[in-house]
Amino acid sequence: MRHAHTVEQVRSAEAARTAGLPEGALMQRAAAGLAAVCAELLPRVYASRVLVLAGSGDNGGDALYAGARLARRGARVEALLLDPAKAHAGGLAALLAAGGRTTADPDAFTRADLVLDGVVGIGGRGPLRPAAAPFAALPRRGRVVAVDVPSGVDPDSGEVAGPALRADVTVCFGTHKPGLLIDPGARYAGVVHLVDLGLDLPPAPVESLQHADAAALLPAPGAESDKYRRGVVGVAAGSARYPGAAVLAVTGALYGGAGAVRYTGHAAAEVVRRHPETLVTEDGPARAGRVQSWVVGPGGGQDAERALREALDTEVPVLVDADALTELARLGPSVLAGRPAPVLLTPHAGEAARLLAGVDESADAEQVAAGRLRAARLLAARYRATVLLKGSTTVVADPDGRARVNSTGTGWLGTAGSGDVLSGLTGSLLATGLAPLDAGSAAAYLHGLAGRRAAGPGAPITAVDLADALHPAWASLVGQPADEEPRRAPAAPRTRRRPGP
Repeated sequence: MRHAHTVEQVRSAEAARTAGLPEGALMQRAAAGLAAVCAELLPRVYASRVLVLAGSGDNGGDALYAGARLARRGARVEALLLDPAKAHAGGLAALLAAGGRTTADPDAFTRADLVLDGVVGIGGRGPLRPAAAPFAALPRRGRVVAVDVPSGVDPDSGEVAGPALRADVTVCFGTHKPGLLIDPGARYAGVVHLVDLGLDLPPAPVESLQHADAAALLPAPGAESDKYRRGVVGVAAGSARYPGAAVLAVTGALYGGAGAVRYTGHAAAEVVRRHPETLVTEDGPARAGRVQSWVVGPGGGQDAERALREALDTEVPVLVDADALTELARLGPSVLAGRPAPVLLTPHAGEAARLLAGVDESADAEQVAAGRLRAARLLAARYRATVLLKGSTTVVADPDGRARVNSTGTGWLGTAGSGDVLSGLTGSLLATGLAPLDAGSAAAYLHGLAGRRAAGPGAPITAVDLADALHPAWASLVGQPADEEPRRAPAAPRTRRRPGP
């Protein structure tokens, strides 16, 4: 599990840690880890051009101390001080003593084999200042390594309010920061390396499942299991206009671990034609028979409100998607009050904006996508439901503020019907007994893994391709070693001409 902590939590933990250490020891440990990563990224350290882009404060100090370590190994290190009067004195002195020098030439950025972005640390907010903003658009010869967080990225949310320095690699200290895991900030972070500082941290408010975590959540039947003990998921979806949504949701449900699927709606013939094992009725959730969870909304059309109300009248978890989300936005969160079982909402950005409007919060789809952690938490708090906000980074948030972000997926998942498959898959995991936060995060992980498998090296896929990939994705998740864990982006290969000194 990757754990991400807020700036406030990190500052508090750092203060407690430094109380028992010699002055500057924690910064030296951070700088040593940073320099080690930089050395690995360079073809060789000796004679390589390294630019330290240093702002004021400790972030600039970390970068300057790391630059000093590289200079002592023979790198040609220059420091471009964005505010010379406020440069970290100790770090600058160490760099100069190691043979580094300062420069005022901005073209040093484009000449460098490696740039250390020490402009703004975790205390920064908002867009880059005018002195730093031009570097965001400059061409680069070598890699950019962000110190703790890319400058211009909000460390607590991943929001990017203006120009930001895009990093190839981010070296973060002590713990991950939420902004490194959540788009749009995650797109600026590149590959993330964690340097352990031995901090005593509280429970993380943001987590990201890894391979073993997702595998551990997936249900496995026992020797005495039957289809009812494994759980039955109900799917109220589809209409005369959108029968395919029903088929795709049922497909996702069948591959989600439950023992059986009950379908209710106007697409029964299409569902049975594709999946003859499905139990079908056209009478709605109220008379469909016993289930352990309901999925309502995909392609539901005019029947979405009735299906939503009937499902909410049951005493089992309910997943609300698509057309049922539109109805929920119109009805308001009061229809969810007092339920004995949880509710899981699965909006995309546009649906999330409508749900926010339903509680008098103004945001359009672009604003939701730009601040997805904040939007997911706000929806979860106002509707008192778990929220799975779909997108380039899927965020699953509980009403208490806990959140998980998904690390798998591909842009090829942005295809019609992909969300219907995810709804069925997630609802099936709910039926097996997983809590909404676990069901949503495990389903998002598996869904993303299946998308990657279906897309292969990078080719368009359909929702049917995605659904067909769920079985091998599940098998690989529970049957392969953790070193097959997917990463956001691999580090570029290195070539080593000869060892550095």
